[in-house]
Amino acid sequence: MAVSIDLGLRDNGQPALLDLEELLATRLLVQGNSGCGKSHLLRRLLERSAPFVQQAVIDPEGDFTSLADRFGHLVIDAAEQTEQGLVLAGERVRQHRVSVVLNLEGVDVEGQMRRAAAFLDGIFAVERQFWTPMLVVVDEAQLFAPGGGVEVAEEARRGSLAAMTDLMCRGRKRGLAGIIATQRLAKLAKNVAAEASNFLMGRTFLDIDMARAADLLGMEKRQAEMFRDLERGRFMALGPALARRPLAVRVGAVETESRGAGPGLMPLPETPREEAHALILKAAPAEAPRPRRLPAAPPPDLLAQLAAARPAAPAALPPPSAEEEAGRRRAQLGVLRTIMADPQAAFRPVLALHQDYQLRCRIEMLPGRPLDLPAFRRLLTLVLAGVTESLEARPEWPLALEHAAALPEDRQGAYLLLARAAIEGAPCPSDLAIARVLGSVSRGRGRSALEFIEKQGAIACRPDAASRRIVTIIGPGWETAPGDPEAAAA
Repeated sequence: MAVSIDLGLRDNGQPALLDLEELLATRLLVQGNSGCGKSHLLRRLLERSAPFVQQAVIDPEGDFTSLADRFGHLVIDAAEQTEQGLVLAGERVRQHRVSVVLNLEGVDVEGQMRRAAAFLDGIFAVERQFWTPMLVVVDEAQLFAPGGGVEVAEEARRGSLAAMTDLMCRGRKRGLAGIIATQRLAKLAKNVAAEASNFLMGRTFLDIDMARAADLLGMEKRQAEMFRDLERGRFMALGPALARRPLAVRVGAVETESRGAGPGLMPLPETPREEAHALILKAAPAEAPRPRRLPAAPPPDLLAQLAAARPAAPAALPPPSAEEEAGRRRAQLGVLRTIMADPQAAFRPVLALHQDYQLRCRIEMLPGRPLDLPAFRRLLTLVLAGVTESLEARPEWPLALEHAAALPEDRQGAYLLLARAAIEGAPCPSDLAIARVLGSVSRGRGRSALEFIEKQGAIACRPDAASRRIVTIIGPGWETAPGDPEAAAA
């Protein structure tokens, strides 16, 4: 049975309906300047769909926490949780089908990006048996999928953008329907916005945002000016879940209130000028003078007793030997290779893999602390590229690592896979094999990575007489054997 959500009224007085089942398959983008009614629209959609589908709200300002009082949403205060805890919370939310609001209020921008990414990774990485329908609403999406540079750590930016891209690009098969709202289309990453098929465009004033909104709605450029004239709570709607042609929608009333709403106008107090002067400009209370007398020094015998009673500093542990370091690395590689033996492990989020790795290290009681996330990423790159101990022992391998370090981190695995094949004289990896190293099942992703590395001058590609691909590693001159680009991944 089809479920339609009543958003409000059209200009002709008819109900403005949203097909919930169609929305789950096609995703939604909401845009409008501050004060145009975006949060009111999202609240109306969440309230009307709450009885029919599980919901998760990424809430940077705490506006939607009031849903808990009326509809029973669980509010998670992100400031009190670790990133690993949020990954686990995301998995459990889907396992138990609990609607939730992730309240990011009180967390700085970088912390919001890291925690939102961790929570989305947990939702995304859950086992197939828990892939039930779920609306994932992200307010102020430009914070989590920025279209340009932001003043945060690069790792946080990339992790957040990757989580948002997974939600909008790969979430549908996992039952996730992304609903993203933004004040500025121009500040939102294009690859995230492009995945939406439904649009609700509110009032906006900047030419670049009006032009993008008109383009997404299939309107002519001269019609873009109309976005300046939209009233608060009025949106232009288009998409398979909304309407086949652009139409105006006026959003209806809501049952809950935003806790982040701005204060209304209220009359000023009638304070006499003399009283106001006394209240505002009265002298600050004088501080009590501080004593200048220094405390007497303890007697010499007491100093000697304290020195004698102080425990001796523990002797420093000797650094681990080369053999111990090598043994520890072999054990770490063994744990990671066990995890990656699962064919689907290459496509899990790195945060989830890191958490699994740390747990297995504790279970197997490996000495020393488990690898931190950056070191884990480097080790994971080697495992995905199929690097073995015998390959690392070859004299050519340090040069391959040196050349790989000159490339962006997310392309180094693909380069090492090609270098491994060239050193071993193996056939050139297929597009799918390259994509797998990048955590994707898209042949196009593998081809684009190969083209990027070639443009950087690190490799050269050429076909043989049978149209099989040969890759030459620039510098050392190593070459792969001919390989079929369309072959399946090993």
